[in-house]
Amino acid sequence: MEPTEPETFEEEKPSWYKGPLKLILSLFLILLIILMAIPYYSIRLDPEPKYVPKISEVLLDQSNINLTNPIKLTNINQLGLLVNPKDPVIKRTSDKTVSLSCTEGKICQAKAIYYFVRDNIQYVSDPLGSEYLEDPKEVLYTGAADCESGSILLSSMLESIGIDTQLVLITGHAYLRAKIPDALGKYKIDDWVYLDWTCKTCEFGEIPWKNIRKQASYLEVGN
Repeated sequence: MEPTEPETFEEEKPSWYKGPLKLILSLFLILLIILMAIPYYSIRLDPEPKYVPKISEVLLDQSNINLTNPIKLTNINQLGLLVNPKDPVIKRTSDKTVSLSCTEGKICQAKAIYYFVRDNIQYVSDPLGSEYLEDPKEVLYTGAADCESGSILLSSMLESIGIDTQLVLITGHAYLRAKIPDALGKYKIDDWVYLDWTCKTCEFGEIPWKNIRKQASYLEVGN
């Protein structure tokens, strides 16, 4: 009689391993991996400033600020001509602000400058029936401005780091909008990011709801 090989038996896995629990465990692991990846990519796509400096920390050369009488505005269409991103005081202040706040990226830099102006410049309205404008670097020196002068400062600082801006004029108020292609869609209206520094509770890309539907005109800035 020929010898027979011993019989081998494959261990049968429990039925639960082959059933729905296996699928549930697989889905759970996939979800866990996704949740671990989301914070990393969200930080890369929508970075936040790590710090918002005070004016005293970034205004490096006050000796070059010559205080003059405010400019009396005669033509609203000339408002954009007061934006001066090439002013050395503005450029150095912007560069210092973003260097303290961000490691890289135009989105973070734009946020840093917006929060800097929003948090450091006090809103002060002009006397009724008049419209006076200060040079942007004088607004830094005094720490106060009306809506137009503060928006000119914000526009000057953003333009000094290469971000295109326009002044937005509505009845009785002015703010601005910025062209930031890499900004997330949630910040944009008609492909622009709208910024109102006078709204102290507004985050980046937010403007008061009452102003969104008002008829507006848009002014190009710079010479």
